[in-house]
Amino acid sequence: MSFKGNKNNKRSRSQKKAFGSDLKKSGAVKSRDKGKYIDFKEKKKKGDPLPSFREDAIRLNKFLSNAGICSRREADVLIQTGVVKINGEVITELGYKIKPTDKVQYDGETIKGQTKRYVLLNKPKGFTTNIDSNSKKTAFSLVKKACKEQLYPVVKMDIEMTGLLLFTNDGDMYKKLNHPKYKAKKIYHVELNKSFAKEDLQKLKTGISLDDGKTKCIAADFVDDGSEREIGIEIKSGKSQIIYRMFEAIGYKVVKLDCVSFAGLTKKDMPRGYFRHLTEREVGFLKMTKWKLYTFFCWS
Repeated sequence: MSFKGNKNNKRSRSQKKAFGSDLKKSGAVKSRDKGKYIDFKEKKKKGDPLPSFREDAIRLNKFLSNAGICSRREADVLIQTGVVKINGEVITELGYKIKPTDKVQYDGETIKGQTKRYVLLNKPKGFTTNIDSNSKKTAFSLVKKACKEQLYPVVKMDIEMTGLLLFTNDGDMYKKLNHPKYKAKKIYHVELNKSFAKEDLQKLKTGISLDDGKTKCIAADFVDDGSEREIGIEIKSGKSQIIYRMFEAIGYKVVKLDCVSFAGLTKKDMPRGYFRHLTEREVGFLKMTKWKLYTFFCWS
């Protein structure tokens, strides 16, 4: 796959295997989407059941917390006071686990557990992820028909930014994907205001000093079949505006930013504005602690 650029920016044969091919495999597709934005369409057949991810057994305090009754700590107090029944029997044992078929009652009322949902959206430009926004163009509106459960985005995304955005009602998954320990990888397709100098690639890899510390990327290279202003960058950092700030620090302005891979998930076969539910296998990989295993899966 050849790189189209001037003679000063030509890359070696080994470099041709770079980031552009990974971007194509990830479903980044063309740098410019030709398809029109389609309102609220799902990548599944009408009538297909939604995937369900109820756990086989769950602690009673976690069940009450997930149902919105109270926090887990407060649930322990309720359990010990004897106001919670399982299949008609009062349960006061802390750490007690219930099954999906069990009937849970709190203060005489039956409590229904919340089914966990994981919805992936290819966000178009111009939609905000701010839950408090008064704008009609919110990312939440794009996935409102995905399920009846209330979903929240795992990460914040700028209104002008496009690409992968994961929604879920799974609090544990949300915390994990945002925790520095797990370092969920993200791949971005970046378009700059001017041609990118080859020598600046090393600056991204060795690290850029910013106000909140030094940040470096895992990998960075020119996009195959792209212009000299298009860069692919893989990063773990979840700092605010990190991609914009890194390029600005070395003299460039980001004019377009597209997330093409998040924690191994890709937007392959997902046009702008489309969403889909994650498969059971994908959710299983997201729950793994070593992201490099999932990355292998997603490129295969």
